[in-house]
Amino acid sequence: MNKKKVDVVIPVYHPGSEFEKLMERLERQTYEVNRIFLMHTTDGQSLESMKERYKNVTVEEITPDEFDHAATRDKGIRQSDADIVICMTQDACPDNEYLVSELVQALEEANVAVAYARQLPRKESTLLERYTRQFNYPPESKVKSSKDLEKMGIKTFFCSDVCAAYNRDMYLKNGGFEKKAIFNEDMIYAAKVIENEQKVYYNAKARVIHSHNYNFAQQFHRNFDMAVSQAQHPEIFRKVSSEKEGMKLIKNTVAFLIKQRRPWLVLNFSQIVLRNMQDIFLDENIKTAEKDCIKMHNESEILDINRKTGLKILKFRKK
Repeated sequence: MNKKKVDVVIPVYHPGSEFEKLMERLERQTYEVNRIFLMHTTDGQSLESMKERYKNVTVEEITPDEFDHAATRDKGIRQSDADIVICMTQDACPDNEYLVSELVQALEEANVAVAYARQLPRKESTLLERYTRQFNYPPESKVKSSKDLEKMGIKTFFCSDVCAAYNRDMYLKNGGFEKKAIFNEDMIYAAKVIENEQKVYYNAKARVIHSHNYNFAQQFHRNFDMAVSQAQHPEIFRKVSSEKEGMKLIKNTVAFLIKQRRPWLVLNFSQIVLRNMQDIFLDENIKTAEKDCIKMHNESEILDINRKTGLKILKFRKK
């Protein structure tokens, strides 16, 4: 059996120290990476040093206006001629030298179109961040199919391009990512995979170090982007339940904080929950704003207008 060729696609913008570690650890993988496509949003920085240091690096320059979570990654995947393409973010660092081999092994299982890695929190992460990472990325692997929809609901579609490996042939046959996606391009594609009676593999043995300690504004923008992307795809997200997983996270997190004798953090967590609930209440406003935007503006302006609408609603609700 021929060894499968593996490429990596990484969108890059204002890279920091984590990006250096990522590149170093990709070079140390036991399963050799063929080519690394750096989809660089021009920011005044040069990535020429990466091309000099790593001979398998290709830099694709794009303007800020051209960047799109789905289209940028799709461009990299289509430029590749590998059997498997791994999408990563610039701040995700392989936990060990077996990341690529574990993802390749996961895709060898019959009918698996995409496999994604477990995310481990950084040492400086807050207690809440560490617990939510554990909730979303447990130590047990799981192969998901349409049979899991009734029990798992929206979690069946869960997948993360922080580190996800795609069978490129199946990716192209499935139509790839949406042409434009402000967020959730990975989940939207995973939903397509499930609907086509293919499988999504969560491989807990494939591990990357990745987490964020978001402040209020950052968390709001992230949740708002997610809400908008889900509202733009009702054919996917409206027919599955997300309530069970949401309530499970709330109950388990509160129990965990009490067990850790950190009851004061329950208040902080409650505020986060209320913010997320607020996003749910904003859902109807998102759909209304979206319709207005489509009538008056081009698609690239929808996110900014929706955010402005949402922030105005948020400000009104706080009074």
